[in-house]
Amino acid sequence: MSDAKSIKFIVVPYRKNKDGVLQPGELRQASTEFGAVRIAQSIASGFAGIAAYEVLVDEEDGTMDAPRILFQDGAIPAMAE
Repeated sequence: MSDAKSIKFIVVPYRKNKDGVLQPGELRQASTEFGAVRIAQSIASGFAGIAAYEVLVDEEDGTMDAPRILFQDGAIPAMAE
């Protein structure tokens, strides 16, 4: 079993549904930490909340671990411990 993990930078916008529950929108990927923060800042006003994350992705199964918030604005759900 190889250790095929890589760091990815993603931006997740959040909207509230009709019941007021936060729902994630379409993920946007960035090539750098700075790029993720810039994307998040530029689109933040159109969403209830937005977050830019650094995550460790297992390339074999697509799972994401060790999220680190790089930027957040507005309402975002709490990360599970």
